[in-house]
Amino acid sequence: MADNTAAPAQAPTPSRPRHPVDVVPPAPKLAALGLQHVLAFYAGAVIVPLLIAGSLNLDAETTIHLINADLLTCGIATLIQSVGIGRHIGVRLPIIQGVTTTAVSPIIAIGMGATNGEGGVESLPTIYGAIIVSGLFTFFAAPVFGKVLRFFPPVVTGTVLLVMGTSLLAVSANDFINYAEATPATRDLLYGFGTLAVIILVQRFFRGFLGTLAVLIGLVLGTAIALLLGDASFAEVGNAPALGITTPFYFGLPRFDLVAIFSLIIVMIITMVETTGDVFATGEIVKKRIRRGDVVRAIRADGVSTLIGGVMNSFPYTCFAQNVGLVRLTGVKSRWVAVAAAGFMIVLGLLPKAGAIVAAIPAPVLGGASLALFANVAWVGLQTIAKSDLSDGRNAAIVTSALGLAMLVTFKPDIAAAFPAWAQTFVSSGMSLGAITAIALNLLFFHVGKQSGGDVSRATGSGISLDELNQMPQAEFVAALRPLFNNETWPLETAWESRPFADINELRAAIQVAVLTA
Repeated sequence: MADNTAAPAQAPTPSRPRHPVDVVPPAPKLAALGLQHVLAFYAGAVIVPLLIAGSLNLDAETTIHLINADLLTCGIATLIQSVGIGRHIGVRLPIIQGVTTTAVSPIIAIGMGATNGEGGVESLPTIYGAIIVSGLFTFFAAPVFGKVLRFFPPVVTGTVLLVMGTSLLAVSANDFINYAEATPATRDLLYGFGTLAVIILVQRFFRGFLGTLAVLIGLVLGTAIALLLGDASFAEVGNAPALGITTPFYFGLPRFDLVAIFSLIIVMIITMVETTGDVFATGEIVKKRIRRGDVVRAIRADGVSTLIGGVMNSFPYTCFAQNVGLVRLTGVKSRWVAVAAAGFMIVLGLLPKAGAIVAAIPAPVLGGASLALFANVAWVGLQTIAKSDLSDGRNAAIVTSALGLAMLVTFKPDIAAAFPAWAQTFVSSGMSLGAITAIALNLLFFHVGKQSGGDVSRATGSGISLDELNQMPQAEFVAALRPLFNNETWPLETAWESRPFADINELRAAIQVAVLTA
């Protein structure tokens, strides 16, 4: 007799909850949040092509093209980072990609060096050749980044950022007081100081989202006043086409110069450090654990984006820190908000009239805004240097020598003419000379010779030798070194597992890797 008893129904398997990073908000909210990210990033994005175009003496049409190419590629780069390509490219977090301001000074130096100081469109192929190679370098160097990180401690990366910021102030000064005129006009000074004052006041009295728009508000108000007084014109807006798209190698096939490539590789190594920090910060905000593989995918995305930037007439790319702050401010963790922002950027990149509006910003207004931005780069450099041991005379020698030589070349660029032709490109830019000096002196003081690592007993103040540290149990090892790390123990606990250390550099590198991988 057949058994007609029905089998008990199986309980449905509960679906795995989606992480807030992967949740797609409703369309109206998604559009509004994406537009908010574009507003926060816009001034920082467009100011880079504006500064480069102004310093290289590019005409209005070329400037508009660079702005649109930048916005278009920003959108593509953000999609690569937030959506990802395959399993190995893109960190898939709410991160906005933008042109790194650390590349401005070397790009200007490369362009001027390629044309004997004349600039113009002829300088762009050499710039794009260096960008393409630095993007490829970043992509392939991503997996081994942790191994070379010890050659770029905070004293080196901070010094390079300090040198970049201070060197760029000369570019801001040229716009601020409009050196095109024989004597700076009082009105130009008022525009420059007025724009800077607006930025400072917004930072002082506004909080939250409006505070992130300080530079944008300064640029808008400064340009509006210039329009009312007849010192700015939107004539080019009417002449610009309604729709346009940049094409690969628009300014000619790239040219490859070794010194130019070296300069931008240094820039990209610094952006790797910045990207690592931004990824960890974003992971903390959205409550998603970040592993070494996530950092590698993020850096690979930077490399691919920079490569595309070189092909599509734009510049090197990295994570935009101000948008990381906006994620914290809004509490919206979805990466699809970054995707929506990327869509707005791509649309703006197809509208030359939008680029023409930006290109109409008067030079003194731009100078006031860029002064605030570049001084902030120098401030970040100082903060980074402060992470090193300021009582160590070797660190003082690295910072002061690199800064002094960089400023020497910045103030007296004719000094480069005294060097052989092959060396002139290295010493014609304060940023390049400062970076080379910082890297070389760090190698000299900390990586050359048996005494290169310094004396552990002097560092700890406790008369402990390196051999004794190598033989200590974990608890004693941590107790001996914890005063040097604000009594934090977890980096030391991880570093202890890498014993024995041949010198103090290996000890330092083990602690740095422990902090990097957390």
